Amino acid sequence: MKHSVYGSSISYFTGKVENYFRLRRIPHEFFPMQFPKDRKSLKSELGVIQMPSIKLSDGRWQTDSTKIIQWFESQLPKPGIVPDDPVKAFICYLIEDWADEWWWRPAMHYRWHYDIGASFASNHLSKELLHSVPLPRFIKRYYLTKRQRLGYTTGDGISRKNVKQIETQVRELFSHLENIFKKRPFFFGDRPSLADIGLSGPFFRHFALDPVPAGILKREAPSVLEWSTRLWNASLDDLSNEWTDDIPEDISPLIKSIGLHYLPYLNANAECVRLNKRKFSPQIGGVVYKNARASKYRVWCLNELRLRFLNNSENARQKIESYLRLHDCWEPLWAINTLPCSFNQEKALPFKAKFKMVDFDQ
Repeated sequence: MKHSVYGSSISYFTGKVENYFRLRRIPHEFFPMQFPKDRKSLKSELGVIQMPSIKLSDGRWQTDSTKIIQWFESQLPKPGIVPDDPVKAFICYLIEDWADEWWWRPAMHYRWHYDIGASFASNHLSKELLHSVPLPRFIKRYYLTKRQRLGYTTGDGISRKNVKQIETQVRELFSHLENIFKKRPFFFGDRPSLADIGLSGPFFRHFALDPVPAGILKREAPSVLEWSTRLWNASLDDLSNEWTDDIPEDISPLIKSIGLHYLPYLNANAECVRLNKRKFSPQIGGVVYKNARASKYRVWCLNELRLRFLNNSENARQKIESYLRLHDCWEPLWAINTLPCSFNQEKALPFKAKFKMVDFDQ
C-alpha cells in the first residue's frame, strides 16, 4: 500500500522526503496541502503544521523530515543511506542538519526577495495550496509573498545590509559542490548517502528550481544541477556501487564552513532561547542577522548532534573528534556546557512534534 505525502510540489522539505522515498523505492503518492481546510486536522494529528506531513498506509501520521527518514531507515533492509564508517556517518548527519537549518534562510531569500522568484512561487502556491480560498488570485499572491517575507527572510535576519554577503556565501557553496560533483556522482562516491538527501532540501525545490539561483547554477555550477537530477532518478535497489574508502578532501571546505558559521549560529540561538527571547541579532562569520527568529527546535538539533557523537564507541568517538578538530568544528559543538533543552523535547517524533523549526505562524 502507498503512503500519502502532503505538502507542496515546490517545498524544501517535501522535496527532501520525496527524494528519499524515490531513492528507497518507498511507494507513495503526493497530495497538495489545502489551506485553511487542513490546518485543524494536521495540528490535531501532529502537534504542528508543517511540510511534509506523511500519512502512513496504516493510518498513522508523521512529521519532521529528519526523523521521518530515520524511522524509515530503521524499517528497511540494509545497507541504507548511512555509511558504516562512524566518521562518514557523523558527517552525513552533520551535513543533513546544516542543509536543513542553515541554508533554509538563503533559499527562502532567493525565492521571495526577487520579483521574478516571488511571482513564480506566489502564482504556483496560490493555485496549489489556496485553491479553495474564495478570493481573487492577486490577493492570495500578495498574502503569500508578504507572509513568507515577514516570516522567513526580512523577518528572520535578512536585510539590505547583509543581502550581498549572504548571496556570496551561497555562491561559495555552489562552487564547493561543483568541485565535488564534477568529479563523482554523489557526495561520498558512486552511491547516494544521507548527505545527498540532506542537500536535496535546499537544492532540488529551491536553488535548482527558483529562477535566480537556478540561473546561477546553470552558469557557474552545472554539475550541481546534474547531481540534483541524478539523485531524483536514482534507486538504491539498482546500485551496487560503494562509497569512497577515504573521506574526500574536497568536502573539507564545507565542514570548515559548518564550524565557522553554522555551529556558532546554533550556540547564539541557544543563548537566546535560554534568555527566553524571541529575537536575536548574531554576528556570524562577519554577517549580522538583525532580529533573527529564535528557534527552540534548533537547540534540540544541536543536542541531537551531540547525542549522535556520544552514541558511538570510544574508538569511534576518538576518530570523529579528531576529524572535527581538524575542521574547527569540535569547540563550537561543545561551546555551551548545558543546553536549554530537555532530552525528551521531541521524543515523540516523527509521530508528534512539540516545536516547528521557526516559531512563526504556529
